[in-house]
Amino acid sequence: MIIKTRAKHFGFDIQIGDPYSDLPDDGLFGVLIQYPGSTGEVHELDSVIDKVHEQSALVTVAADILSLVILKSPEEMGADVVLGNSQRFGVPMGYGGPHAVFFATRKKYIRSTPGRVIGVSVDEHDDMALCMTLQTREQHIRRGKATSNICTSQVLLAVIASFYAMYHGSKGLRIIAKRIHRFTQITARGLARLDYAVVSRSYFDTIVVQVPDQARRIAARAQESSINFRFIDEDRLGITLDETSRRQEIRRLWRVFDSHAEVKLDFASLNDEVEECIPAGLFRTDKIFSHPVFELYHSETEIMRYMCWLARRDIALDRSMIPLGSCTMKLNAATEMQSLSSKEFSVMHPFAPLEQAQGYQQLFEELEDMLCNLTGFDAFSLQPNAGSQGEYAGLLVIRKYQEVREEGHRDICLIPASAHGTNPASAVMAGLKVIVVACDDNGNIDVDDLRSKAESNKDKLAALMVTYPSTHGVYENSIKDICSIIHENGAQVYLDGANLNALVSISHPGKIDADVMHVNLHKTFSIPHGGGGPGVGPIGVKKYLAPTYPITQW
Repeated sequence: MIIKTRAKHFGFDIQIGDPYSDLPDDGLFGVLIQYPGSTGEVHELDSVIDKVHEQSALVTVAADILSLVILKSPEEMGADVVLGNSQRFGVPMGYGGPHAVFFATRKKYIRSTPGRVIGVSVDEHDDMALCMTLQTREQHIRRGKATSNICTSQVLLAVIASFYAMYHGSKGLRIIAKRIHRFTQITARGLARLDYAVVSRSYFDTIVVQVPDQARRIAARAQESSINFRFIDEDRLGITLDETSRRQEIRRLWRVFDSHAEVKLDFASLNDEVEECIPAGLFRTDKIFSHPVFELYHSETEIMRYMCWLARRDIALDRSMIPLGSCTMKLNAATEMQSLSSKEFSVMHPFAPLEQAQGYQQLFEELEDMLCNLTGFDAFSLQPNAGSQGEYAGLLVIRKYQEVREEGHRDICLIPASAHGTNPASAVMAGLKVIVVACDDNGNIDVDDLRSKAESNKDKLAALMVTYPSTHGVYENSIKDICSIIHENGAQVYLDGANLNALVSISHPGKIDADVMHVNLHKTFSIPHGGGGPGVGPIGVKKYLAPTYPITQW
């Protein structure tokens, strides 16, 4: 769904199918493959990648980072881009996030990537130095030509994943990955002994079990034993193990399928019977994490000393004032952060049934109500996971609203010259053409220039993106007049709420006649955002836009 949404406004045609049987012979510019697939199957990718490359197209592989510890790397099979989620490197599920994503590409494509790339150099003392070798934030440099509106970087989650890798090192990570894989094979072998057909043949940690006409009944029985299976259809269930899986849980899983499994199955005997299911050619043979830093800090004392040593080398709020934006100029109280360590928050799986997540649902509803009361908007969606994604989602709400009203031809977005770089980048990603509105020397919008450009483009005008207070920290005295001009010309006003902390208890953003607004909660409320991420950027809308906005609950 994410790919379809993003592709629509870039004009890409998306085809979904099996890359081994449905790959067209021409017309491709790129292919996205999951490795392992959603059913857990592990396949070689070489043949597919070669066929795609024959069309001069590129291959992106979405990979499970922990499986790559023991599986052959996509790069070795010829992939051009590899991406995925780093959650499995020591970060709790957290009902879906936040987690840091990784993105890697071949050297020849490095200048086409958004974001920042760190290079290793040598300083004047001949010591190793790290330097920015490419652009810092693409949307600030390319603005309306940017291919990404990324703003919030999930730095803290990336740091956790990095320290997880350092603490365990290559040897420890291999032990973890092999243990998960072995437990999965033992689970499958036990189910086979109980006369259930395991469909999966080559897998890392996920299997599919054939249970003709019994899937719902077995899944319900599993929930009674505090186990959630993936319901695929009436005849199939999916089972996945991870680092936290224990022998007693596997035995409990077997009992779901057969109440006498304890008598019929012996864990040690099954372990001796198991034969490797992954073909030898799909195992990784090259070294991983070869840098010395991954072999130096394998005890709690060592890793803590290393973390403190790094912290002392950086600027921090406990000993300095950080001269950056409102994202970083805040310190969270310990009591505000304490609840995050609670397992009720941290271990919830994102696909857990709603009846098992009623506490989360209540929190969502209460937060939405509080945000509506705080901002003056009629409805809120908590789905956008950063301010930049809030911008994108908000603009799509406007576009959908206009499409429903048979005004889908409106494709021009006015943006002040003072705007944050994500604004024009988000507009372009939403399929809008950007026209820049002039500002005066104090950072205020030039109302005459705005009126002129709005009226001259009134038949195609879709929206105005305005930040209030502005990026310069200015409260636009003419903000209501600005909104009125846009509405008079048939368009909607998108309010960038990056600086809501400057409005709390002073003004209701919804009362200044804006139609949509994203709220940077990581600034106004309690989220550790120093150094970037994690952030959250829910959107508020007026009631006439509510039918087209993304609801929080699935």
